Amino acid sequence: MHDRLYSEEALSAGVATLSVDAQKRAAKDAQKKAAKADAAEARDAEKKASSKVLIKRVERNKRKYVTAVSGLEAHGLDLKKVAKDFGKKFATGSSVTDLP
Repeated sequence: MHDRLYSEEALSAGVATLSVDAQKRAAKDAQKKAAKADAAEARDAEKKASSKVLIKRVERNKRKYVTAVSGLEAHGLDLKKVAKDFGKKFATGSSVTDLP
């Protein structure tokens, strides 16, 4: 059933039955979607290039410190997995905290 409805022949036959105006509109819509996707991709690339990863040493108690890492969200990393990997790599506890 799927092959019959969505095969190349069926799709080309469906497009052929459209009027000329509908075909032009469909082509314009496809171009707009492609341009929108390219613009979104460019924005993401620019956001990644301009983002910074900050590593801070914050005092917790008298002689105890916490290392805070921020800015990893812009690179598309899963923060829970990164925290787990940091904990394994540096043999310490790690957690993820959402900041405003």
